[in-house]
Amino acid sequence: MGLEAALWRAVAVYRWAALGYAAILIVKNSGGYRHPMGGWAVLAVMTAWTAYAMFAFAVPRRRGWPLLAADMAVTAGCLIATAWVETSGNLSDGNPTLPVSWVAAAILSWAVSGGKRYGIAAAGVLAAANLLVHVLAGSHGATPTTINGVVLLFLAGLVVGHVVKLALQAEARLARAVELESATRERERLARRIHDSVLQVLAMVQRRGGELGGEAAELGRLAGEQEAALRALIGGAPSAVLAPPSGPGGGRPADLCPLLTRYASTSVTVSTPASAVALPEAAAREIEAAVAAALDNVHRHAGDAARAWVLLEDGAGEVTVSVRDDGPGMPPGRLEEAAADGRLGVVQSIRGRIRDLGGTVSIVSAPGEGTEIEMTVPGARADRP
Repeated sequence: MGLEAALWRAVAVYRWAALGYAAILIVKNSGGYRHPMGGWAVLAVMTAWTAYAMFAFAVPRRRGWPLLAADMAVTAGCLIATAWVETSGNLSDGNPTLPVSWVAAAILSWAVSGGKRYGIAAAGVLAAANLLVHVLAGSHGATPTTINGVVLLFLAGLVVGHVVKLALQAEARLARAVELESATRERERLARRIHDSVLQVLAMVQRRGGELGGEAAELGRLAGEQEAALRALIGGAPSAVLAPPSGPGGGRPADLCPLLTRYASTSVTVSTPASAVALPEAAAREIEAAVAAALDNVHRHAGDAARAWVLLEDGAGEVTVSVRDDGPGMPPGRLEEAAADGRLGVVQSIRGRIRDLGGTVSIVSAPGEGTEIEMTVPGARADRP
C-alpha cells in the first residue's frame, strides 16, 4: 500500500542520515582508536549495507525473514566490532559505539515489517550486543550513555511499531470507506435506471392485472410483491462493510436492517432506522428467524389478505423489533392451549430464540384487533468500529 511504501522510504532516509552522523564521529575519533583502520572498515561496511538495504527493502517481495535477519546480523556485527576498534578506556569514559544511532535503522525495519512485537524483539537483540561490547572490551561495565542508548532502542521499537500498526489500520479503513462510497454510487446509478424501467413495468403489470381480474390479477399481485422487494433491495444499506471482525467469540457484526427489509412486500411494511443497526451476526440471524416465524404465523392464521407491519428500533443498550398485523387476533389463553396441544411455533421459534439472546417477548392480542409481538434484546449490540 502507499503508506507502507512511504514508511520504508522514511527508514531509508534515516539510514543515510544516521550513516552521515556515524561517519563524522569516526573521522573525529579515529586518532584515538586502538585499531584506526578497523573504524574505516566498519564505516565501509555500513555504507555498503545502507546502499544495498535501500534498494532491497524497496521491493515488497524481498521484505521477508532473510533480509530482516541479514539486516540484524550486519548491524549487530558493526556494533560488536566496536570492542575491537575502540579502547576500553574510551568506552568507560562514555565514547559512543562506532555505528552510534545507525543501529536504530534495523529496529525501524523490523517495527515497520511486523509491528511493535518485532520492534521490541530487534531492540532486545541490539541491546544485548551493546552490552556485549563492554564485556569484550574489558571496560568497567555499562556507562550511563550505554543505558540511555538501550532505553532509546526499546522506545523506538515500541513506539514506531505501534504507530505503524495504527497507520496501516487507518489506511485499510480508508480504503474500505472509499470502496463503500463507490459501491453506493453504483447502486444509486443502478437504482435510477431500475426506477425508470423495471419498477415502472412492474407497477403497470400490477395495476393492469388488478383491472383485468382472474389469472391476470394473480400475476399483478406477484408483480407487486416483486416491485416491493426490488425497492427494498436497491434502497437498503449494504451490510458487507460494517466493521472488521470482532474479537474471539463476538462474531462478525451484521446489519439487522437489510435482513428485515427483505421481507417487505405489498402486504408487509418494514420500517428500520436510517443508520445501520449492528449486532453480532449470530444474534442478528436469530432475530431475523424470529421475525420470519412471526410473519409466517400472520399468513397462516390471518390469511393472505392480512397486512403486517415490522418496526425496528435501536435504543440505548437494547434493540426492539415489533411485528403487528390487522388479522382477527387471538382469544385469551390461545397460546397456552397451543403449547398444551404440542404446537410450539411461538414458544420455540420466537420466545425460545429471543430468550437465548437474553431478551424478552411481549404478545398483545385480542379478538378482532390483530396481534402485536414485541421482541427486545438487551445488551446485544456489537461495538461500533
